[in-house]
Amino acid sequence: MRIISGTHKGKSIVAPKQIKARPTTDFAKESLFNILDNLVDIEGLRVLDLFGGTGNISYEFASRGAESVLTVDKSMDSYKFINTFAHENELPVKCVKSDVFKFLNKPKDSFPLVFADPPYALRNIISLPKVIFDNKWVEPDGLLIIEHGRETDYSKEIHYQETRVYSRVNFSFFQQNQ
Repeated sequence: MRIISGTHKGKSIVAPKQIKARPTTDFAKESLFNILDNLVDIEGLRVLDLFGGTGNISYEFASRGAESVLTVDKSMDSYKFINTFAHENELPVKCVKSDVFKFLNKPKDSFPLVFADPPYALRNIISLPKVIFDNKWVEPDGLLIIEHGRETDYSKEIHYQETRVYSRVNFSFFQQNQ
């Protein structure tokens, strides 16, 4: 794993083996950020990254100029690794240790961009957009992007826009319209 672009381009991300995460592949991550380059200005953006895992996506946003990235993961190993890596590399990333659904049900702020990469087999994965939008985590005209496997179909969910497929990785896009 590595940071693909920005101030930390080429920086390796070597996560501890005890982190049980499925990091987004470099190919899928590069494709995602190519799409985002045409949709949003990452420079100065505030991002919420749910199911942070290794922090791979958070670091990419931060390296590309995001003002701040708030990452949520329930794993103590992920929490420690993300915060340590961000601190050591002077990236504006902060990880909160929490179950994502409990976190989402206590809204504090809204974000112009929310990214979620839940475990593909997560039991209630289909409810994620509704929980996020019902709790107003996405700003008006903001984006929600969910990474998922092919077995999950979000096309009938609230604010759904489109799905892009990159091998076994799917990104579904949702927009919170005013």
